[in-house]
Amino acid sequence: MDYRTEAPPILRDFLVYHETIQGHSHRTVDEYYLDLRNFFRFLKQNKNLVSKDLPLDDISIADVDLGLIRDITLTDIYSYMNYLSRDRGLNNTSRARKVATIRSFYKYLTNKAKLLETNPVQDLDSPRLKKTLPKYLNLEESMDLLDSVEGKNSSRDYCILTLFLNCGLRISELVGLNKTDVRGDQLRVLGKGNKERMLYLNDACQQALENWMTERDSLTLVDQNALFVTLQNRRRISTAAVHKLVKKHLAAAGLDSTQYSSHKLRHTAATLMLQNGVDVRTLQEVLGHDHLNTTQIYTHVDNEDLRTAAKANPLGNVRQQKKPKKETESQ
Repeated sequence: MDYRTEAPPILRDFLVYHETIQGHSHRTVDEYYLDLRNFFRFLKQNKNLVSKDLPLDDISIADVDLGLIRDITLTDIYSYMNYLSRDRGLNNTSRARKVATIRSFYKYLTNKAKLLETNPVQDLDSPRLKKTLPKYLNLEESMDLLDSVEGKNSSRDYCILTLFLNCGLRISELVGLNKTDVRGDQLRVLGKGNKERMLYLNDACQQALENWMTERDSLTLVDQNALFVTLQNRRRISTAAVHKLVKKHLAAAGLDSTQYSSHKLRHTAATLMLQNGVDVRTLQEVLGHDHLNTTQIYTHVDNEDLRTAAKANPLGNVRQQKKPKKETESQ
């Protein structure tokens, strides 16, 4: 699939903007294209611009232009959401992502390309999402996980788990690390949208990195740049391999490997930092979140801290004093 040849010009310009100016990954841009392609296919069918007998997947969007885009109404989009829910069985999360793509497209046409004077979807509501608290390991479980690492690849695996638990890295960020990204007590991380951030490494991370890099540098590597490699083929470790080793060590530590993952270790790092005095805005920088509200989900995960906060209120022990009833005059 190549949107640069398949997408109509107005859609292609939007995708190029996100890839070159916004710095979004190829995968993200491809998902934008697929979302919008499906949306316009539905619209053409719903507006009787193509035969009703033509399967949705066979509808071309090559002729989608500003005229069609300008005529879109909120009713059209809600019809599309209804189709996605009833006919395709998509849940609220999946439909919310498609709403976000449509919003982004029209925002671009209005504010950046200046092709629309008013944004017809600015009042578009997104499906309500059920808020769930992130799963995480407590401190004891985290230490059990690290203690479980032994045998083949132990220095590499221990280093990977240590970085997850201390730095809150995304798995894509960890896999993408190069040796040159380790700079003394700092780690250069390339996050979502190719946004770079620098993380400070504590003593545990520095020691784990030193141990792994000593072993790494003794190997004959195919990929000289990658920080983490597989010892089998000496190439950059894959996300699948990292997922596998995390599950392996979770099981070895006696933890439910079906309930936890590498991303749950990111949640663990965030929660442990908050529990030990890191403020939310600092945590936002550490995790590489664009918006503070993304980070704030971690402020609700520790019930014990909420209990402590409630008990800390000086009014917490005040009891109602029963007073004798006053006699009142009959009226």
